[in-house]
Amino acid sequence: MMTTLESDRQNEPRPGLHDEGPSLFRAAGPSYFPVALIARFPYAMIVVGVLTLVVSARGSLGLGGLTSAMVGLGAVLCAPLVGAAADRWGQRVVILCAGLASTVTLLVMAWVAYSSLPDYAVLISALLIGATTPQIPPMSRTRLVGIILRRLPIARQNRTLSRTMAYESAADEVTFVFGPMIVGILAAMINPAAPVVGAALLTLVFVTSFALHRSVQAVRPVQGERALAAPVRDLFRGSLLTVLVGALGIGLFFGAVLTSLTSFMSDAGQGESAGLVYGVMGIGSAAFALGSGLFPERFSLRARWLVFAALMLAGTLMLPFVTGLGGMLAVLGLIGIGLGPTLVTVFSLVSARSPRGRAATAMTVATTGIVVGQSASSALVGQIGEHLGTGVALVAPMLAAAVVLGAGTVNWRMAASETITR
Repeated sequence: MMTTLESDRQNEPRPGLHDEGPSLFRAAGPSYFPVALIARFPYAMIVVGVLTLVVSARGSLGLGGLTSAMVGLGAVLCAPLVGAAADRWGQRVVILCAGLASTVTLLVMAWVAYSSLPDYAVLISALLIGATTPQIPPMSRTRLVGIILRRLPIARQNRTLSRTMAYESAADEVTFVFGPMIVGILAAMINPAAPVVGAALLTLVFVTSFALHRSVQAVRPVQGERALAAPVRDLFRGSLLTVLVGALGIGLFFGAVLTSLTSFMSDAGQGESAGLVYGVMGIGSAAFALGSGLFPERFSLRARWLVFAALMLAGTLMLPFVTGLGGMLAVLGLIGIGLGPTLVTVFSLVSARSPRGRAATAMTVATTGIVVGQSASSALVGQIGEHLGTGVALVAPMLAAAVVLGAGTVNWRMAASETITR
């Protein structure tokens, strides 16, 4: 079965092998990257923002965790449908509709949390937030891959694809780390509803701008070309499913680290600073994600997955034994070195293994896996921290890292078997 990249290269008109061609920056347009970056922030702020709002408004960490889980449930139910709709009708109309709906649901949550409505109304609002969240990260990846395959010379495509996946993963790191930091700052300086209202305003302005950007023309809808699109069953191939499990594990890791860290900082009387401390992991992670684009090609993707996931696991083994802020900062810095390249590797493999005509769907499922994992582990670890204590909660990141490493091990064996078969 050919991958999306292989089939696109055989069927799409492209510049010649030695044509100079435009750079990706010029082909996408100078405004594309800042717009796409800022448009991601609401996506990264939602889980933590809703958690912060509900805990403050309703006074229950357990309800806050369940609310975050409902955001993830809404995403898992609807995000793949959003990706499939984009593959069929194009990104512009789909993102515009999702952005408008997301703006409304976020503002509704800001009101419902402080209202006299029962707790189930809060949970329903969170479900709708997850269901309507614009899927900017996978849409951006799909859009840039389309530009590379259609506009750049063949000789530059592989290297540009690698660097683009590195950039996209670093952008995810920046938003997933600094998003919670922004939530913490807005909640502390204004009020707990401010992050959710801020996410609504960012969605209205920048998600709309992303939808209308001229680069959307690079992603041609499948409508009218159904014969060229791979069947839906190709999304369930073992090689792609393994990578999607890895994405889910990374989401579990994000949620487990942030929630257990919140419990750790709360014990020290500095719970509101958890997002800032969490940023230490993100800084190293983003830096090494960008640096992974410089890795030599002989350092294969399957090898990178094992090496850096093992580094993540090694760092988490130290977490239960940390007693002070300095030790926590050091361990988070070590974990970040492993996390960034692992995220790059997973999304590079999703791009390479996406069935033809299903790129947006596959990318959306992978990104949704991260949000679902983050929401589920936030809910579970929140309950653990509240009832069993911080020491037990700090074990959760280790289990999540083990999931990522386990998926990487399965991927290594599957890739080795394919090589032997060939």
